[in-house]
Amino acid sequence: MEAPAAPHGPADPTAADITVNSPEEMRELGRRLAKSLRAGDLVMLSGELGAGKTTLTRGLGEGLGVRGAVTSPTFVIARVHPSLGDGPPLVHVDAYRLGGGLDEMEDLDLDVSLSDSVIVVEWGEGKVEELTENRLRIDIHRAVGDTTDEVRHVTLTGSGDRWAGIDAGALGV
Repeated sequence: MEAPAAPHGPADPTAADITVNSPEEMRELGRRLAKSLRAGDLVMLSGELGAGKTTLTRGLGEGLGVRGAVTSPTFVIARVHPSLGDGPPLVHVDAYRLGGGLDEMEDLDLDVSLSDSVIVVEWGEGKVEELTENRLRIDIHRAVGDTTDEVRHVTLTGSGDRWAGIDAGALGV
């Protein structure tokens, strides 16, 4: 993994850009990032189908030391992975099939889970921002079309006081 200059415009002081060259590096990014996460953290993942959102979340689960295989929750919407130690559980949500905003997600009780869990939401844009102003957004960009290119460009952007001034080095990535 390498941290290149920002590929899309002026550098945001709350953002870090990272190049990931393989699925294993994406999992390793998740494992490293997990060391900086704590109960109450909301992580929003965005990216095309096959970009590596679930692979990154697998790494987060490994780094957090949670029980159960982290797989895409597309058909169940959400999975809870309890901690095997004294860390927070991981709540993994796939909001792809959900329309609307937070109202449609209320049945998942994410607002209740947030204070004692790390919540990772794939496809959460426009749906979960109201949960907290403190969130980490991770955008994963990949080449689209008929390609076997495994290179991903990952942008981490922090919002709110929790993430103010945290850079990629502070996140262990």
